[in-house]
Amino acid sequence: MSAALLSGIGGGMSYGRCRSTQSALMGCPAAAGGGAIRKAGKMNETNTIQAVIDTMAGSFGAHDIPGVLATYEPGAVVVGAPGVPESGKAVLQALFQRFIDVDPKFTFHGHEIFQSGDIALHLSRWSMTGMLPGGSPLQDGGLSAVVLRKQTNGQWLMVIDNPYGDHLMKG
Repeated sequence: MSAALLSGIGGGMSYGRCRSTQSALMGCPAAAGGGAIRKAGKMNETNTIQAVIDTMAGSFGAHDIPGVLATYEPGAVVVGAPGVPESGKAVLQALFQRFIDVDPKFTFHGHEIFQSGDIALHLSRWSMTGMLPGGSPLQDGGLSAVVLRKQTNGQWLMVIDNPYGDHLMKG
């Protein structure tokens, strides 16, 4: 399995307001102090948007794939490797299971949220370590770009999750 495929969901695993070196799996609630930069118009809306990311990350930490999927719109796209979008419930379940199988440990290096009406963009730089089946260490990282949409019931859900938002800059 490639590191890119296994870490392809890193973009959704972002804890709001975490300090630059704090591990998300050690816990960093959205209400904690820290270095996030907030650009969205209303702070309560920004917190609601960040809570979706936090919920997804917490579900990953608990190995709760249904909980992870509940943070995405039906038909959402997750980039499992640079330039490789994936969609569909069964496909994403399999992708997320492969990801959980490496027991990833994430560190996030800041967060930004930009909102315009019913669309929001969450950005975060991340790094990850894990263990491949067979015992080989795994390291990966990138710039997560997550697009969320506000639903008619007021809930925010992820529509596009690209943890490799910087891959074109790498050469």
